Amino acid sequence: MPTQLNFQPPDTDLLGLCIPIGISLAASVVVYLMYHLFYGSRNIGAGVDRCFILGGPAITALFLGIQSSIPLSLGLLGALSFVRFRTPVKDSAEIGFLLLLIASSIGIATRTYAIVIVLFAAALLALTVQYLVRTRFSLRRFTNLILSLESDAYSRIEDSLNRFMNQQLDNVSVKTVSVMDGRVSLHYQFRKKADFNRTEFVKNLNAIAGSDRVEIFLGGALSA
Repeated sequence: MPTQLNFQPPDTDLLGLCIPIGISLAASVVVYLMYHLFYGSRNIGAGVDRCFILGGPAITALFLGIQSSIPLSLGLLGALSFVRFRTPVKDSAEIGFLLLLIASSIGIATRTYAIVIVLFAAALLALTVQYLVRTRFSLRRFTNLILSLESDAYSRIEDSLNRFMNQQLDNVSVKTVSVMDGRVSLHYQFRKKADFNRTEFVKNLNAIAGSDRVEIFLGGALSA
């Protein structure tokens, strides 16, 4: 005889709802602070950290609402399908922090608090070790450069752009290339030369692009 799936109404006890949502809010604040502590000084992402504070309690509330209902849990995919990040992810660290936020929110909703504590301890330890290793072995830190321009324009200036980068920058490397809505976004990392002139560098980049509009993000400054 097939097993019948029955819907179990969610716990409507006010205290029973406030405690996990409150803990989730606190965990979201911790994720937000960790992000800015370890990546804030070189943040080149799409700004998804701004959703951390509200995202954690919202995810926890979703899972508290569906409880153990399999039909509702399957419908959760449809409920979240309206979310779309139109800005390409420029820093892979954002994915890790989003996963940390989602995992902690689900763990709190299912009241597996021990897993959440171990997860945060492991994440904090890993990020601390990464920070110490990067600081110890990096004599000169890398500078981030992001260019965003139309796909047709990039096709025209690609060769000239590559020559210019190799001539002007030390240890330049392309970390990511993404294409969305007809625009190409390129993320470079390089080490500054002793005589590096930011204003002249941006001016020469715009000269290479010519009449095509190019957005330039260079170490905390955005130009166009």
